[in-house]
Amino acid sequence: MSVIDLSALKGGLRELPPLSLYIHVPWCVKKCPYCDFNSHELKPAAGVIPVVAAPSLLAAGMDEMAYVEALLRDLEHGLPAVWGRPVSTIFMGGGTPSLLSAGAVDALLAGVRARVRLHPDAEITMEANPGTFEAEKFRGFREAGVNRLSIGIQSFQPHHLKTLGRIHDGDDARRAVDIALTHFDNVNLDLMYALPGQTLDEAMLDLDTALSHGITHLSAYHLTIEPNTLYAVRTPANLPDDELSADMQEAVEARLAEAGFEHYETSAFAKPGRQCRHNLNYWQFGDYLGIGAGAHGKVSNHEGVVRETRAKQPAAYLQTIAEGRPVQSRQAVGRADLPFEFMMNALRLTGGVESRLFTERTGLPLSSIRRELDAARADGLLDEDAAFIRPTLKGQRFLNDLLTLFLKEGDL
Repeated sequence: MSVIDLSALKGGLRELPPLSLYIHVPWCVKKCPYCDFNSHELKPAAGVIPVVAAPSLLAAGMDEMAYVEALLRDLEHGLPAVWGRPVSTIFMGGGTPSLLSAGAVDALLAGVRARVRLHPDAEITMEANPGTFEAEKFRGFREAGVNRLSIGIQSFQPHHLKTLGRIHDGDDARRAVDIALTHFDNVNLDLMYALPGQTLDEAMLDLDTALSHGITHLSAYHLTIEPNTLYAVRTPANLPDDELSADMQEAVEARLAEAGFEHYETSAFAKPGRQCRHNLNYWQFGDYLGIGAGAHGKVSNHEGVVRETRAKQPAAYLQTIAEGRPVQSRQAVGRADLPFEFMMNALRLTGGVESRLFTERTGLPLSSIRRELDAARADGLLDEDAAFIRPTLKGQRFLNDLLTLFLKEGDL
């Protein structure tokens, strides 16, 4: 493996940021037409019952423990870069991590604990889809150490779920939330709005249904058409126009504020004290090891910041593990790129970040971006005082315009 030249950073970090662990499980029962994540449909082995009838990796005839073992070997490979640093959060994302059995998750988390210094109060999140919910299975996840669930509901209305290519219906969604709240007191629901053919009343009905369950965290996403997705090839013709989409966004924000939720990040809302600690670490430019097929990582050392990626295809990833070379690419983040990378995360937070974090997490003085900060303030996109940098409401609405100010000229 080639040695990374960190001389381009010409900076340095006096203190290392908090460290998280991201674990990617790349399989789904079905690929959704809007999804641009690294996910791959399960293909049942010959003679095996269809995965839709019994959605799990085991039901598809896959050796899930081989993947768990690969993940742990991947983690071992990354340990020298973070040796001795405590891990404060774990996030199992995908794909659909809830396709794993409770036994596999138990083995995975036990293996993680044996290899890293996990904080006693660590937040351990698993993403789950309603079509994979079985009460006994999720009880097992809780016993294994998972203490937070993030459920991909998207909508409670069957016609919208069908359009989105989801494998669950409204009843499955409500049942999943009930099962989750039986075993977990920290549950996030993902909802989408501005769906094909969706009205404002329908968007509010989805939101009110979610709130009726007594959840404490909600992620509300505007449907966007991403490149390399089925929707990019065959875009739905009846998407809400910009005016209706904006009305939905404002109505969602107002309803959640009335319900006592803080809008703390672009698409995230939480009751006090229930913010997602793992995602906050991302947005505050903290560090994270990323293991699994297609996983990304960001790790700082006292010379600067390094980003890593893993092979995207599961078969290729497993092969790299077998050969002892899980890292597909490793690149130092150059000095000129650090301001944009920091702001791309930090300015997603509606309350902004403490000014000191810019220097602590990049090794650069705040004066190095004084021109950009002043330009953002002049455009009404940013507020700044002695302690904080935060986007204005205009800056939140036009976040891309705000971030463009921090791009180096060669990237414009």
